[in-house]
Amino acid sequence: MPAPAPDDADGRRVPADRARARRRGRASGERVPFGELALLIGPALIVFVAFVILPVVMAAYYGFFSWSGYGVPTEFVGVRNYLTILGDPDFREALGHNAVIVVMSLVLQGPIALGLALLLNRKLRFQSVIRVLIFVPYVISEVVVGLGWGLMLQTNGAVNGLLENLGLGALSADWISDPNLAIWTLMAIITWKYVGFAVILFLAGLQGIPDELAEAAAIDGASYWQIQRRITLPLMGPTIRIWAFLSIIGSLQLFDLVWIIWGQYVSSTAGTSTMATYMVANGRNAGSYGYGSAVAVIMFLISLVIALLYQRFVLRRDTAGAITGGAR
Repeated sequence: MPAPAPDDADGRRVPADRARARRRGRASGERVPFGELALLIGPALIVFVAFVILPVVMAAYYGFFSWSGYGVPTEFVGVRNYLTILGDPDFREALGHNAVIVVMSLVLQGPIALGLALLLNRKLRFQSVIRVLIFVPYVISEVVVGLGWGLMLQTNGAVNGLLENLGLGALSADWISDPNLAIWTLMAIITWKYVGFAVILFLAGLQGIPDELAEAAAIDGASYWQIQRRITLPLMGPTIRIWAFLSIIGSLQLFDLVWIIWGQYVSSTAGTSTMATYMVANGRNAGSYGYGSAVAVIMFLISLVIALLYQRFVLRRDTAGAITGGAR
């Protein structure tokens, strides 16, 4: 007995031959005309190749030369630049600082942002104003943030002055130049600036969780914290994992705040140098663009490997549901 023909979108019965044609089209896949495909994908592909792929290839090429940035590179040095970078203790120190920033960004920003998001997801007075105030630091330019905090955290700056006026002068410190404090000062600034982005992202994830789930759990006797632990956090997993991925990649590429607040020389002595500041200081500012290009390639490879591993082992659950096979 043949299967009944399915209904069309408007509820009308679809003839059996049209239904079979639709099933065959979904199973075999309809060929998109090349002209239409080129029109839709072409502009984005050109931009991607011109501004992503080509610069990476050129940086990899220049990394094999000792090049001052003028004219055509002619002094081929092979992998000497890369061996020098990997053997430089300053680069290894900068890489270690990036690792600390990655871990501490996840440890500090994640719980703070999640707590604020849970708080702001409830009905509060001036809720919209509070959301805006939390998000404001994220939209402020890094240059403005760096200059502002750099001035306030100086030895005679506003922070130490406030502590003195409050009778807490014993807590005054050299927040920028002290190697034991500088990295924590940087983490405090990063957390203040970027936690708003995480809060907005988490709030968007919380909006997608049906209220009926929490209401049903509450009827069954679950407490507020049990609901958050057993229902909210598991359903927030994809959002948290995406935020963590963005935070990791951003921490590996951190440059502007460190460079503006600490500068070229203090960033290394204060213990806040990163791979990006090392690249600019030893590449562009040193007139060795070949060496700087090699550092850029290493940064790209480190970020690429971490991104692939993260997608393979962490985002696999989230992307598995998006992969669909053809009808059989």
